[in-house]
Amino acid sequence: MSSAFTSMTVAELQSALQDGATAAGVTEAYLDRIAAEDDALGSYLHVDPEAALARARDIDSAGTAGTGLSGVPVALKDVVVTEGVPTTSGSRILEGWKPPYDATVAARLKTAGTVLLGKTNMDEFAMGSSTENSAYRVTRNPWDPERIPGGSSGGSSAAVAGGLSPWAIGTDTGGSIRQPAALTGLVGHKPTYGSVSRYGLIAFSSSLDQAGPMARTVLDAALLHEAIGGHDPLDSTSIDAPMPVLAECARRGAEGDLSGLRIGVVRELGGEGHADGYEPGVLSRVAEAVALLESMGAEVREISCPAFDLALPAYYLIAPSEASSNLARFDGVRYGLRVGDDGQRELDEVMALTREQGFGAEVKRRIILGTYALSSGYYEAYYGQAQKVRTLISRNFSAAFDDVDVLVSPTTPTVAFPIGARVDDPVAMYAADLCTLPASLAGVPAISVPCGLSDGLPVGLQIMAPALADDRCYQVAAALEAAQDAARGSRFLDQLPVQTVEGLR
Repeated sequence: MSSAFTSMTVAELQSALQDGATAAGVTEAYLDRIAAEDDALGSYLHVDPEAALARARDIDSAGTAGTGLSGVPVALKDVVVTEGVPTTSGSRILEGWKPPYDATVAARLKTAGTVLLGKTNMDEFAMGSSTENSAYRVTRNPWDPERIPGGSSGGSSAAVAGGLSPWAIGTDTGGSIRQPAALTGLVGHKPTYGSVSRYGLIAFSSSLDQAGPMARTVLDAALLHEAIGGHDPLDSTSIDAPMPVLAECARRGAEGDLSGLRIGVVRELGGEGHADGYEPGVLSRVAEAVALLESMGAEVREISCPAFDLALPAYYLIAPSEASSNLARFDGVRYGLRVGDDGQRELDEVMALTREQGFGAEVKRRIILGTYALSSGYYEAYYGQAQKVRTLISRNFSAAFDDVDVLVSPTTPTVAFPIGARVDDPVAMYAADLCTLPASLAGVPAISVPCGLSDGLPVGLQIMAPALADDRCYQVAAALEAAQDAARGSRFLDQLPVQTVEGLR
């Protein structure tokens, strides 16, 4: 029975725990799978089996397993500060750092009774689309070990898709939850900006970063989102408004009635005249998914959002500019790596040596780009203009949502590409986030849900909604998920080739 736990959804694990399974038994099943598979998969940076089992046994002793999320294991992206647990953000500059406090997301999951399996691998400081920028290891896609699992939350996506965690927390700055979810056949949701606390997330771009769920099903993602969401006075950008009822919306959506729902297909994201760089198989699966939504009663029309064409260059000025400011705190003095402190060097030299050895190539590239964009004489020409484009993108969303309830597009232009294929071409790598960037810049919620396979690899459909209408994302995603599962007679991840995952060892 224990091995069966790793193929269950969280909703099924809850039922098993209520029916007599132990939190320790469930946790041990996942730890055994991590021990067997993760040397090859590379999804985790830190796992503490003794701490996880001790936590699970305490839950069993208290008799709370199966109450809400109590006893359910979880994995956290290594950007989430966790008290006493190594937290590196995938960077050498924080190697060995054990924070003295919990991020709000981590604290809320502890309060809910979840069991921390470990911290997952990521692109350094969340800067990347393939998890090849980690300072520690490359993560592989469970569907094909020679391909990337997406990024920057690729460790979380690989862990969940590979059965090494029932669900996980990722963070999304320009698509880092949705893109890896799409490439590994998961559900991944970027919440409305400000609806999930950023307190204790190691900052990349403060006006964009957002934590959210990655899970096997829409309902599981909604349950995890509800556990971490809501107002937090420790985060000055936190929205003081009630959380939508997400899990119930997912359950209603699974009933399959979308009568009266208006869906807009975004022309600029893979539509006619905008399909360069999009794989035909991706566009075909997305078109089939839209047709399925229409068959459930939704009204479908094409919507034009012209400013979306400018999202990529705007993002790659705004995000690096904010990163150049946020990463200045890593100076080799207060915490983390310190290089060259032999008592003979000046402080400036120690800081320079620490940053040279502590930061990877992509992080340095973005710091330089952002510093240049903010420099005297260039601020208005670059950063200022990018913020104006951001306003235009937000206005495009507002106009679109006057006509439709949700917008849809591919989540990614392609399926997962081979490891190493884009490491020497940053522009090609950045294009992996082409479809996810507009929602990030506007701060609106967006979810990726699997919508089939192209060449045996997962394709994701992105569903975007107005700010604070996260429930609409879950409703539509659940309707599509249920209809597709009924049509194929199985859940999506059941299509994952077993021999691929087992052959990783």
